[in-house]
Amino acid sequence: MKKIQLEILGLSSSQSQSGSFALILGEKTGNRRLPIIIGMFEAQSIAIQIEKISPNRPLTHDLFKSFAEHVHVAVLEVLISDLKEGVFYSKIVCTDGATTFELDARPSDAIAIGLRFGVPIFTVESVLSEAGIILSDLDENADEDTDEDDEDEDDDLTAGTKPEPAPRDPSGQVSLDELTKMLAQALEKEDYEKAAKIRDELNKRNG
Repeated sequence: MKKIQLEILGLSSSQSQSGSFALILGEKTGNRRLPIIIGMFEAQSIAIQIEKISPNRPLTHDLFKSFAEHVHVAVLEVLISDLKEGVFYSKIVCTDGATTFELDARPSDAIAIGLRFGVPIFTVESVLSEAGIILSDLDENADEDTDEDDEDEDDDLTAGTKPEPAPRDPSGQVSLDELTKMLAQALEKEDYEKAAKIRDELNKRNG
């Protein structure tokens, strides 16, 4: 089973589920993104660790780390191992020095704990193939977003007016200036998933 390493790209309020957050994971050596909806507590725990904030009292994931260290157990890695009926499954791979064992966990808990131990996050090809978002063709996504926006904003448009299409260069791509504006708008709206797509496209062109 080939493992694919992931990195955390962003954490934002979920647009589809109130009170939930979207954790965006990215393929470390590729262009696929894996969004996972997580709860508020887990999002807070992940954000605190990313920002290196020390809470006044230990959170549950801090308690897990303290307990594990007390009994001489170390975490080796986090693996998002499966996706069944829209639900992600993961494992925390641990060792006591003599044996290696796995603990079943929700991805949000596994990642929050993995961050505290500073270990890598992995997934497998089957999960990325089914739930990953490919960023290789931003142009098509931009066209789809424009079409959806046209439908959503029909009631707000004055009769006979049409939104201006995004400026394109001679190759048919969205222009760099327009991509920069789209990136600023996505960041302003805290739509980090869309911002990651635009950022990667800008990096690809500038590179």
